[in-house]
Amino acid sequence: MGGMERAPIVVGTGPVSFAEVIAVARHGAPVTLSEEALVAIDRARAVVDSLAASPTPAYGISTGFGALATRHISPELRSQLQRSLVRSHAAGSGPEVETEVVRALMLLRLSTLATGHTGVRRETAQLLAALLTHRITPVVREYGSLGCSGDLAPLAHCALALMGEGPVRTQDGTLTDAATALAAAGLSPVELVEKEGLALINGTDGMLGMLILAIDDLTDLLQVADIAAAISVEGQLGTDRVFAAELQAIRPHPGQAASAANLTALLRESGIVASHQTGDCNRVQDAYSLRCSPQVHGAARDTVAHAASVASRELASAIDNPVVLPDEGRVESNGNFHGAPVAYVLDFLAIVAADVASISERRTDRFLDKARNHGLPPFLADDPGVDSGLMIAQYTQAAVVSELKRLAAPASVDSIPSSAMQEDHVSMGWGAA
Repeated sequence: MGGMERAPIVVGTGPVSFAEVIAVARHGAPVTLSEEALVAIDRARAVVDSLAASPTPAYGISTGFGALATRHISPELRSQLQRSLVRSHAAGSGPEVETEVVRALMLLRLSTLATGHTGVRRETAQLLAALLTHRITPVVREYGSLGCSGDLAPLAHCALALMGEGPVRTQDGTLTDAATALAAAGLSPVELVEKEGLALINGTDGMLGMLILAIDDLTDLLQVADIAAAISVEGQLGTDRVFAAELQAIRPHPGQAASAANLTALLRESGIVASHQTGDCNRVQDAYSLRCSPQVHGAARDTVAHAASVASRELASAIDNPVVLPDEGRVESNGNFHGAPVAYVLDFLAIVAADVASISERRTDRFLDKARNHGLPPFLADDPGVDSGLMIAQYTQAAVVSELKRLAAPASVDSIPSSAMQEDHVSMGWGAA
């Protein structure tokens, strides 16, 4: 179903939900701003306009940025300042980022704009919503974000499109320039004014978007992992007695209990498992890759739940610097753009993905080894020796697991100072994502 045929996601002053992020990112849902959000945007903009008219310099409004914040910018140069900021920061490189990631990033930036804490004009926020609705996706590159001061380069490539500049993909994937795509959709680019360029690029939206997509994927994947483990217990002539609820209750991790209950339910009608519950079976204990499946899959579930709680708090946040406090009529610098909370759980999920894959590969390997597969042919081959069976399928699995282990090395423990040491500690959360 095309994006224009779906019910629009209404972005208000409150957080968008996981389901709404997925609907926009993966299913092309259109987006609109609520009247409440537009009122909040107008209130914040009034504060920015007041400070812009004041002779007292205000960071992000009438000054330079980062290490150049001491330079006062005269009114006639401020639109140029915003354009220059976006153009200079749109310096990503490498392969294109997936459309779903860019759409998630754009929606989450729009959600922050809608809180009324950034100071953009309503027409700027409405154009960002229109790009999502018309499925015009700016080309964002893989490298360029340090995960601090926000995902600057990725967001700058999106802001560039609002200005009618830079490459974009249309709904059918065609590569064109932003000006052409906007005109074809009946949209006009905006000329950014005080504070707007900074407000469009200073957020952790890219890493948060990828976190939400990863949680969605892992939630499904862990269900499949339980199914694969249950089938493995059957094929290896194992027992389901170790998955009993009373045994799991002794170690009361919720994810472990859920995984064990899944395995028990999946194996409940198994004639193979039932045949090994008699006194004739000489098997004492199954291998860890079978017996400990609920412990590994369950710990993974609990880790995903923790990551989801962090993501929920981030969805309720307004990430910008400086931030507008409209009730107090002021704009204040802050450090909320630092990506550490998101970076840590992204690294945690990478560990989870690698380890669940690892235990799965070990179950595969047991099936292929005639010394351990309880009477099955070597490598599950039809005619061993003439056929290699699934030998190389396990090689492929092992190669993927090895790559996952390499990628599980944490990104968030690294930091390279930038901006003439003004930004002297960064999260690397985009890399973790």
